Amino acid sequence: MKFDVVIVGAGPVGLSFAKALSDIPLNIAIIDRQNSASLANPPEDGREIALTHLSKKILTSFGIWQEIDENKISHIKEAKVINGASPYSLHFNHQDTSEDTLGHLIPNRLIRAAAYKVAKETKGIKFITNVGVDSFNIDLNRAEIKLSNQEVIHSGLMIAADGRLSNARRTMGIPSEVKDFGKTVIVCKMEHEKPHKNIAYECFHYGRTLAVLPMVGNYSSIVITISSDMADSIMSMEDKTFNQDIQSRFNSRLGKMTLSGDKYSYPLFASHASHFHANRFALIGDASVGMHPVTAHGFNLGLKGSETLAAVIEEALSKKDDFTSDAILSKYNQKHQRSTRPLYYGTNLLVDLYNSENLSAKVLRRFALRFGNNFWPVKRLIMGQLTEVQ
Repeated sequence: MKFDVVIVGAGPVGLSFAKALSDIPLNIAIIDRQNSASLANPPEDGREIALTHLSKKILTSFGIWQEIDENKISHIKEAKVINGASPYSLHFNHQDTSEDTLGHLIPNRLIRAAAYKVAKETKGIKFITNVGVDSFNIDLNRAEIKLSNQEVIHSGLMIAADGRLSNARRTMGIPSEVKDFGKTVIVCKMEHEKPHKNIAYECFHYGRTLAVLPMVGNYSSIVITISSDMADSIMSMEDKTFNQDIQSRFNSRLGKMTLSGDKYSYPLFASHASHFHANRFALIGDASVGMHPVTAHGFNLGLKGSETLAAVIEEALSKKDDFTSDAILSKYNQKHQRSTRPLYYGTNLLVDLYNSENLSAKVLRRFALRFGNNFWPVKRLIMGQLTEVQ
């Protein structure tokens, strides 16, 4: 089989990219190891995705947002960053912007299901499921991809959307900086006695962080970042003990808290590829940049990158240029590198600062919160990234 574009990985970014190309007369294939039933109805994974206004705009333009039950979408009206036991917080409020909310919180599985449904119903997109990529070879004329079922397909352009430990990226010899934080993220859903008032909290305690993100109703998504050698003790903790621990660490702001469902754990590391393209090959999503979740930029950057690459390809085709050429793909690389590098290194610097036990770091943390609160240009810049629509 021959295609114009082959996408490896049917995650929401890969699916969104395929949809972004669907208005262009291209034959597109998406390869994924999961079967169609799993893609259509993803299992619960405990993860809630914070989306910016730009991401909502992009997903709406693809028809994906409309497939998500609006009763499952939570609105983040305010956000507070708290340092240790200090009552002082860096505070962001939607009332300081032109929008009625800072962002939206949606279960990851619902985004995945909606993206798959839209892509599956789109003409020109073919799914090759329940198989992986065994090997591939790219020359000046095409990409030849051998699947795990021994089938061989050909493509003008190969897109890697196979995660932050991308095998396709590694096979192409593209270096990636990988920062292992030595920590594990534990996520779960909790019900609480008092209303959250749509406020999201990021609490930096010494040795661990606790995020409490508002969900629909009297529920919140709990995100614990902890040293990996302590993760098992939290995962195996009895529900009653866990409830009391989270309630205490959150200073009972929401009253009595009760675990609702299972806990899920994920190793924590970030990655950034040195470049996002090669001969007839490009990286998108976490394969290009895998962010620490503390600033919630991960999926938003992936979505923005997929839109950037699709726009570059569409422009090339409108000018009758070869959209697979190095000159065209390098435009995407330059634009997305400019978008991602400052956020990637800035986020990692922030995480290192708030995880450090040094006295100087503790002093700097307190100063940083007050500076961010009282120096309006910085605050406006941060809120602008959440509410931008361009």
